[in-house]
Amino acid sequence: MERLRDLTGSSAVLERAKGALMALTGRSAEAAHEELLARAEAGRRTLIEECWLTLGALEPPKPDAPDTDPAAVPEPASVSRKPVPTAPADLADVLADLGRALVRVGSPQELAGILLRQLGPDAAADAVLLYQRLPGDGLELVGYAGIDAALAARWHHMPEVNRLAPLECLRTGEPRWLENLADDRRRYLLGDPPERWLSRAWLPVPGGSGSGIALGVLRTEEGPFEPCERQLLLGAARLCAGRLRAFDADRAGEASGITGYVQTVLDALPGAAILLRPLRAASGAVEDYRIEAASPEAVDVFGNTGREMLGGRILESYPTVAGEQLWHGYLTALTTGVPFESAPFAYQDVVDGAPVTATYSVRAAPLGDGLLVTWLRLDPVDRQEQRLWDVQRLGNLGWANWNLVTGETSWSAQTYAVLGLNAARGPVPLAELPTLVAPQDAAPLRAAITELVRHARPFDVPLRVDAPGGVRHLRIVAEAVTEPDGTPAEVHGFVQDLTAQRSAELALVESERAMLLQRGVLQAERALADRLQHALLPLPAGPVRLAGLRVEVAYLPAQSGIQVGGDWFSAVELSDSMALFVVGDVAGHGIGAVATMAQLRFTAKGMVGTGSSLTGALTRLNTLLLHSRDGRCTATMVLARYDPTTRVLSWAQAGHPPPLLVRGGTARFLGRPVGMLLGASATPVYDSAEARLEPGDRLLLFTDGLVERPGEDVHAGFARLARAVRTQGGDSLDSLLATMLVDEHRDDVCVVDIRLPKE
Repeated sequence: MERLRDLTGSSAVLERAKGALMALTGRSAEAAHEELLARAEAGRRTLIEECWLTLGALEPPKPDAPDTDPAAVPEPASVSRKPVPTAPADLADVLADLGRALVRVGSPQELAGILLRQLGPDAAADAVLLYQRLPGDGLELVGYAGIDAALAARWHHMPEVNRLAPLECLRTGEPRWLENLADDRRRYLLGDPPERWLSRAWLPVPGGSGSGIALGVLRTEEGPFEPCERQLLLGAARLCAGRLRAFDADRAGEASGITGYVQTVLDALPGAAILLRPLRAASGAVEDYRIEAASPEAVDVFGNTGREMLGGRILESYPTVAGEQLWHGYLTALTTGVPFESAPFAYQDVVDGAPVTATYSVRAAPLGDGLLVTWLRLDPVDRQEQRLWDVQRLGNLGWANWNLVTGETSWSAQTYAVLGLNAARGPVPLAELPTLVAPQDAAPLRAAITELVRHARPFDVPLRVDAPGGVRHLRIVAEAVTEPDGTPAEVHGFVQDLTAQRSAELALVESERAMLLQRGVLQAERALADRLQHALLPLPAGPVRLAGLRVEVAYLPAQSGIQVGGDWFSAVELSDSMALFVVGDVAGHGIGAVATMAQLRFTAKGMVGTGSSLTGALTRLNTLLLHSRDGRCTATMVLARYDPTTRVLSWAQAGHPPPLLVRGGTARFLGRPVGMLLGASATPVYDSAEARLEPGDRLLLFTDGLVERPGEDVHAGFARLARAVRTQGGDSLDSLLATMLVDEHRDDVCVVDIRLPKE
């Protein structure tokens, strides 16, 4: 004992090393002394150096005590900072205490709690995280302390991406000290919230299976880790290695007993089957399943097969099953131990970038703490072949294949039908295809085949073939499969019949040509009718005076269509000083409507001017339309005669909207006398009515284009006109038209605005 003390120079370090070795290996005190001395002499080190290495690297044996509940490990909410241990004896004391505490740890979660409790006061640690690296799948949180379950759930899985400090420390085998938050945020992804932990340390756990574990120490205080703090954390990481190796040994035993056996069996079985291990949250709920074993015929959405799928997760391989019947069936099988068998269901996958729907049946049986899942695709091969045949038939196309090495040629049955050939003749060699097409298309096809065979240049060539039913328009598309040196070895493609499509295109071209011709004719007719209408229906430059009345006239042609309409007006002073007002609307458009309008306008003015009554004039005009050239023309009209001596307006109508009288801020439509539209009956009945005008009165005669709107009842238009007149009062006719005519698809509009001055 004295000799050992003399060699170490520190009895405290020796006592700590001896105690740790005795506790972890079960040796006696004398055997522990001899072991330390033998190690020092064998390694040519001082005994104090060997004691330090022993305190940092001893691995505790597997404890005989039962596992404890992770929740029972205390996680201090706050840590009181003690002075940093600087003396070797103090550091050795801390590591020795930690080594003894780790002896009875039964899980990574308990390990994290012990680390936080032991390291918190001496290294200012506020949280401890243990991440395990997964093969090709980033990091998984296997233990934590100092953070709540919600934050742990968010940090449970970190993907395999750059700028992750724990991944970088595992890749390089060197610790990462994050001591400046501003610089660290630019270099690393720090998670959410980054400001909560102002300094961090990530250390790889060395040796054996522990090489895949990163120890994270998070602190709320900012600043660098002191040298002794770094030495303490490195020693803690070495102490964790042995305990984690014991955990891995337990798991390896289970894998060799269940997973390894299952994988061996699956390797020899046909069909698709996988062994799933449930991945649970801190609450115990199943969040996902990891694939532990897979049969050679199993395949995921990424194209991985068999053992390539190991380590993958169900929600990554088949994300659409989350929350569906299959997902709930897995949970039921895990909970009850009763195998789950699904009803046949459709699953949509993506193959070569195109969605493909197939029908499956799945069975999940509990095996240990996992699930053995098998599935069967119910779509038979002949159904797929039928679908291929349907595609060829509906698309009127057929496939063809030419092997340039063996000379073998194969066609589908639809290819013969498209080319109009007898299947008994057999397929045609690639070089002889130009002999089947029209002479004018043979040269372009021959050139395309030459480029394909020599330079593997694909082609898409339109061509024609002569058939008993006439010329058929086809399309041939082909590409080459090349050898590694680029030499074309095989040609595959398809031929499609585009005769119906080509005929439709030609018919469309002819239709468009006819439409353009017809449009030109109609536009010429409109121009002629427009000039004729302006010649027959000149508009005054402004308001005029007739029989003491102020009269303003407006005519607006339709804004849609290419033909002019048959609306018209007359406002003239008769020989007896009376005034005649006429507003009419001929059905239809074009030159015929303009001609009928002119006939009615001048005839009505002549009849009333020579003494005919209003009703008599309407009767004769009706007869005129009945005996017109086509005999099918109709028209509406209002005839009104004003006597200035009595201020009486006499009027009659033939199926026309009534005049609107505006007086003293009110507006009302005059009651219509009996009268049907012109040209509708050989025995019409027409009556007349009278209205006395007062100074300041306003009377509007108009055609239906002023009030009608598509899809609206005409009475709504009458109400809108009355409301607009009341609102605007004595405003001009232009402002009234701007208010009423907002629909760009309106009809022709003709308005006669009559006002009796107040004086």
